[in-house]
Amino acid sequence: MIDELRVSNLALIREATLEPCEGLTVLTGETGAGKTALLSALKLIMGERADSSMVREGESSATVEGRLFLGARDTEGTVVLRRLASDGRSRVKIDGSLASVRELAERVGSNIDLCGQHEHQRLLDPSTHVEMVDAWAGPSVTGPLETYRAALSAARAAQRELDRVEAASRTQGSRLEEARFAYERICEVDPREGELEELEETLPRAEHAESLIACALDADRYLSGEDGSLDALNAAIAELSRMGSVDAKLAEFADSLASAAITLEDVASELRRYAQDIDFDPEQLAAAQDRMAELRGLMRQWGPRMEDVFARREEASELLSLVDDADERVRRAKEARDKAEGELAKAARALMRARNAAAPRFCREVGKQMMRLEMGRAELVWESKDLPRASWTEAGPAACELLYRSGAGLTPRPLRRIASGGELSRVMLASKVVLGEADGVDTLVFDEVDAGVGGSTARALAVVLADLARTHQVIVVTHLAQVAVMSDRHYVVSKTGDDVPETQLIPVEGEDRVREIARMLSGDATQASLDHAREMLAR
Repeated sequence: MIDELRVSNLALIREATLEPCEGLTVLTGETGAGKTALLSALKLIMGERADSSMVREGESSATVEGRLFLGARDTEGTVVLRRLASDGRSRVKIDGSLASVRELAERVGSNIDLCGQHEHQRLLDPSTHVEMVDAWAGPSVTGPLETYRAALSAARAAQRELDRVEAASRTQGSRLEEARFAYERICEVDPREGELEELEETLPRAEHAESLIACALDADRYLSGEDGSLDALNAAIAELSRMGSVDAKLAEFADSLASAAITLEDVASELRRYAQDIDFDPEQLAAAQDRMAELRGLMRQWGPRMEDVFARREEASELLSLVDDADERVRRAKEARDKAEGELAKAARALMRARNAAAPRFCREVGKQMMRLEMGRAELVWESKDLPRASWTEAGPAACELLYRSGAGLTPRPLRRIASGGELSRVMLASKVVLGEADGVDTLVFDEVDAGVGGSTARALAVVLADLARTHQVIVVTHLAQVAVMSDRHYVVSKTGDDVPETQLIPVEGEDRVREIARMLSGDATQASLDHAREMLAR
């Protein structure tokens, strides 16, 4: 939902602020006043392509900034800024952080549907018809759809496995010989998991065993041998203790050195145990070195890591198994594929039964709203044509489309070929009312939905828009007084200045709103039109 929209230096707009309400907001004004510029601002905030010609003449950049609530979880609101420079460069920020236009379209554009005669006509795209029916039907269709998609994924995976097994079973020549050589060589060495790491830790110690023993024993001799450090340290302790009776400070030194002597004695003892624990065996050392050489040889050929060697052994084993047992592996893969295809066919039938049951009901509900919009006996007709298996998609196993028929005796035709712009707008409006909250869009913006409409149809259109505003935030650009009087918030778009025109956006209420309704009724605020406007607003 749009909480606030601020526009600067865009087309004829110098500064404008739009604060649409949660229900129905209308924008009215004379033709050419600049309502199109406001729609352009909405497109920019939705992440649509920008054109540098949109920047107000004489300005370096145009800015559109909005505060929106993107779904129920967005309790704090999201601030979006789109800046368009006169040289064509575009900048996007979401909550103060730089973002891409694509991210803007995904986060904001998906929450706003801009419905006009010449753009965003989702009804002209048959792929959206299935989405509308599924959304309206709810779990009765979405459940079978999820089952179908899971079955389709499983069938595709089974086919890929069959293709892999069949391709491997046909392997011969050099590739097969390479696999056999790799498998036999690696199995001959027979590396174990973790063996390399163990050798890397123990082999350096074994290779330098004699030097390590000598080092430890020399250090022990320096500490505890004759005339070693401990002898000198003990002598110092004795002398300090003797004179400690004269000066207590010397006794403190003696105590500190006594602790150091204990530490040195412990270290000397540990060094002797370390030297004793080193087991130097020339034969074991040679064997360990040979083993390390074998493992490194495998890594040079199939590495660079031991994990790569293990993976190559598994790959080669699998390929040899496929070739040696090709017929049986292919048979099992075909059985798995056939089973998956059977499950898919069952899921496809269940999905289409659910869709074909829900779609006519959806069409009847839309037809009721179309009747309210004075569209006579016009109706939507659901058409479903089975597709060949190779053409099945995530959307389903059939080509589905909502067809339009303006009279009971006429042949249903695709909307893109039959319906006029005004009819399309009203069909979309009727569909939106039927979908209610199920369409997943928070804000609906209607432009030219009243094209070619007047009289009783205009009143009906106004009532339907008001009904739609109970489940959505609705913003309507209109020339119909019947629609304007139904609004919860009313803005007038006007243009001032001759040489340098400027569009202004003014919220109106009270007598100002009465005068605007009167202008829409008669082109001027006569007493009769003012009285008529007050009467309409009172009703």
